[in-house]
Amino acid sequence: MGFINKNNYNNLLKMPPVSFPMKSPYRIAIKFLVHLVALTFVVHAAFANDQSLILKYDKPAAVWTEALPIGNGRMGAMIFGNPHEELIQLNEATLWSGGPVAENVNPKAYKFLEPAREALRKGDYSGASDIVRNMQGLFTESYLTLGDLLIKQELAGQAINYYRDLNIRDAVATTRFTVNGVNYTREIFASAPDNVIVLRLSSDKENTISLSASTKSALRFTNTNTPTSLLLHGKAPTHVEPNYYSPKREPVIYDESDKCKGMRFELAVQPIVAGGNTVISDNKITISNASSVTLLLSAATSFNGFDKCPQSEGKNEQKIVQDYLKRSSGKNYESLLAAHLADFHKYFDRVSLKLNPDEVGKHNLTIDQRLSNYTQGAADSDLEALYFQFGRYLLISSSRTPQAPGNLQGIWNKEVRPPWSSNYTTNINIQMNYWPVETANLSELFSPLDDLIRNLAKTGTETATSFYHAPGWVVHHNSDIWAASNPVGDIGNLDPMWANWYMGANWLSRHLWEHYQFTGDKKYLKEIYPLLKSAAEFSLAWLQTDKEGRLITLPSTSPENVYYYKDEKGQQQKGNITVAAAMDIGIISDLFENTIAASEILNADKIFRKTLIESREKLLPFKIGSKGQLQEWYKDFEEVEPHHRHVSHLYALHPANEISPLTTPDLAKAARKTLELRGDDGTGWSLAWKVNMWARLLDGDHAYTLFKNLLRITREKENSFGGHGGAYPNLFDAHPPFQIDGNFAGTAGVIEMLLQSQNNEIHLLPALPGAWKSGAVKGLVARGNFVVDMDWANGMLVNANIFSRNGGICAIRSNNPIEIKSLRLRSEKSSLGYTLSFKSSRGKNYQVTRVQK
Repeated sequence: MGFINKNNYNNLLKMPPVSFPMKSPYRIAIKFLVHLVALTFVVHAAFANDQSLILKYDKPAAVWTEALPIGNGRMGAMIFGNPHEELIQLNEATLWSGGPVAENVNPKAYKFLEPAREALRKGDYSGASDIVRNMQGLFTESYLTLGDLLIKQELAGQAINYYRDLNIRDAVATTRFTVNGVNYTREIFASAPDNVIVLRLSSDKENTISLSASTKSALRFTNTNTPTSLLLHGKAPTHVEPNYYSPKREPVIYDESDKCKGMRFELAVQPIVAGGNTVISDNKITISNASSVTLLLSAATSFNGFDKCPQSEGKNEQKIVQDYLKRSSGKNYESLLAAHLADFHKYFDRVSLKLNPDEVGKHNLTIDQRLSNYTQGAADSDLEALYFQFGRYLLISSSRTPQAPGNLQGIWNKEVRPPWSSNYTTNINIQMNYWPVETANLSELFSPLDDLIRNLAKTGTETATSFYHAPGWVVHHNSDIWAASNPVGDIGNLDPMWANWYMGANWLSRHLWEHYQFTGDKKYLKEIYPLLKSAAEFSLAWLQTDKEGRLITLPSTSPENVYYYKDEKGQQQKGNITVAAAMDIGIISDLFENTIAASEILNADKIFRKTLIESREKLLPFKIGSKGQLQEWYKDFEEVEPHHRHVSHLYALHPANEISPLTTPDLAKAARKTLELRGDDGTGWSLAWKVNMWARLLDGDHAYTLFKNLLRITREKENSFGGHGGAYPNLFDAHPPFQIDGNFAGTAGVIEMLLQSQNNEIHLLPALPGAWKSGAVKGLVARGNFVVDMDWANGMLVNANIFSRNGGICAIRSNNPIEIKSLRLRSEKSSLGYTLSFKSSRGKNYQVTRVQK
């Protein structure tokens, strides 16, 4: 094809699609509207012996937030690493209290809807708040701890040369120490292919390993043993009250008369021993003078679906556990490890990130030392990249179980009454967990959330009918593995600023739409279109008309936030219920837009599409308040907490794309002012959300300021609900307490700084912080199913490599000297993907060098 320069540029624009003299059936039309330094298409990452992907420590974990997490997407474990008494705290993703949700739990709810609306029309916000309390249902259930494996190792002396780590590329945790000249090693991993946790204890001297192993649980359990394994049989409570709720009754309930709720669970430990003597009796494994010991841990519950009684209709958890053990115990340690590594690398190795590669690495320091130094202002670009990859590690490790997406704590929890029930909080948190799932090249891991959304559409249809006599489906601010969709509150005992929020189904529908946007899977779009439509049908029924003919929501809340207003006597009051909070309008507008687009792609539902188009045009527009901020409430009220952790009214900026500096500059300016007023502190997850928002405003330096705050070292005893989030020594996000959503949103925020694609174009390095002067990233994914590699130096793009899995339009925006580049790839037969490579020549000209599958 030759070189493309300014002289032949205009002629190129007039050219028909270019035919290459190749046997493959590719035709490519190219429009060059910008000078990009380079474009190629290829994705692979090299990680061999990468010290930057290892969390290192020089002492055992003293508390849970210093222990190291492993998981296979179903079983999770926290490893403490004590030489003499090892504690491995265990979880199973489907182990929850309770059972299927009941229908029509508050038959009187609907009769309070119109009175609440009438109170709001009159400006009686306090009265409306009192009324909507009557429209609450039951609390969700709680995610539970499974139990503990306790290992007492006989060691003749104190341990020296202590070391423990977590290699997040291999998903293997290692503990090493020396006692009396003998070097001991423990390696543990959670295998998805074999559905077991594998713990190997070894030493460099034969017959030096002696230990006892036992299990226990904070739930009701019994221990037994067989000739080959140790067993723990347990039963979950029929109900667990949230940790923040203190009714005058027992908060953890085991109702033996309930033959439906309260699932069974099973844990088994099987030793494989080289040398020495092994005795399994009295609910304990005792091993003497062995050369190596491998413990296989298997667990399962009777959970059989959100709508099945876990007792009477449950799975046979004992058979499942024994089947897992039977399959895995026939393999040696090396085979188990090889299968695990191949499986985990398949996901992890898709993406690599290097920041400021010339900076001297801090790999010789422990993670807690690095976090402490970083908090004091020391540069540590490798720590920032490690935190990014740690989020991907956690997602791979926690999101591989049907109907059980990662919850507030992923799959790791040590409590019977964990913070906020460790449930699915749908006014931000469960969504945050899955913000990086597409962009971080882990699209398959969306499946558990997809399952939950489909389950919620079923229970949410009943809730919409029984609570509001409305069509479609609705979800409020809390859910669980049973797909609870009602407004929680124990029939009137929770503040409406939490409970009475009605937009959960609409927000979750965005994830269905985005999965299509990233994959381009029209079969999937056809499957989920009815869910989008049904959520839109509820919103159409929920919307009311104000005096100006605008469509508004009432009642409405801006999640968990409170405002000041003057009552009819002129007295200042606090309000939590309002009319048409900006978040409601943003979410409904976004839902309508996405449903309209889906209908157009599928060439279906033209009449309903017309209804949505007309209704969207009538929605109350966003307002700019007296301080220049995007107005959060129907009126320009003052917030009770100006620095409140939620920034719900900026939903339209992120995760939606209704506000953008490129398309709506005035609203983007108001969004910026809103963030400035909210401040740069907050809970861990709040900091992470604001990283994403500042990136969407194309302000990388401000996004980076918030990102740095995410890595402020926090200790377990530092529990400040209101703010000052950071990172625990094991890199878990500190709300505080621990909430995993900050980890996932932090990973997503890094991607938003490096790559954005929400405006029908691939924007390369849209919000690159000045601190990241040079770097390279491979394997990020843009909408349209484009995989992107980039290198940059001195803050400027050097190379961009884009692989198209689907073909189609690829519009590119870069901050290098001109802005847009567009190209089209098509294939008549192949579905395997496309590779187009460009090489720069003398910095200005571009040559097509190859087109290949």
